[in-house]
Amino acid sequence: MRIITDFDGPIMDLSDRYYHVYQLCLDKVKQPNQSINILPKSKFWAYKQAQVPEQQVGIESGLTATQAEVFKNLRDRHAHQLQYLSFDRVVPGSIAALEKIQASGSDLLVMTLRRTCELIPAFNQYNLAQFFPPHHRYCLPDEYVKHGDVQAKTQLMTSALTELKSDPDTWMIGDTEADIIAAQTHNIPVIGVLSGIRDRDRLAQYQPDKIVSNLAEAVDFIFDL
Repeated sequence: MRIITDFDGPIMDLSDRYYHVYQLCLDKVKQPNQSINILPKSKFWAYKQAQVPEQQVGIESGLTATQAEVFKNLRDRHAHQLQYLSFDRVVPGSIAALEKIQASGSDLLVMTLRRTCELIPAFNQYNLAQFFPPHHRYCLPDEYVKHGDVQAKTQLMTSALTELKSDPDTWMIGDTEADIIAAQTHNIPVIGVLSGIRDRDRLAQYQPDKIVSNLAEAVDFIFDL
């Protein structure tokens, strides 16, 4: 058996990073005496998972429409900067799930749209390299310029399936439409997890084979078949 998992969402919880950047950008954009309404993290993250536009988030936080556009652009520049990646946390239960896959003798791959310079610090911070030897890490080169998440993830999937020995019992676990479409393009069953950046309604639109709460539930589902 081969299990391919995305990194952000199934393994890493990005909500603290995104919430920190949200507050940082609000503070940078607001006027000195302007009153703003910082959304509670739970509401902010629910908006993020539902793909509520950044401008709307800004307006609901007390910004003007003009400020909200600046806020959106600022957030886009800051959200993936290396200095904020340390806010990411491991999703509870994901380490145990990786250990379960490893103990089973199954082939385990990580497939992520992080660039190498973004992946390695997280590996080091949480000792995750033990689960993914270098030839089982599919990420973007540092110099890669993305032209869309779906295209980039599908290219990674094509590379992996071309380089690795064929395994008819292959599964993909991810948290976005990019993961689902990449797997479906190659006729691989795919499980969507709700621990990432899309909610159930968004994932259901792309008809994954199963939607579960997190990586641990996904692994249990696969092994119980």
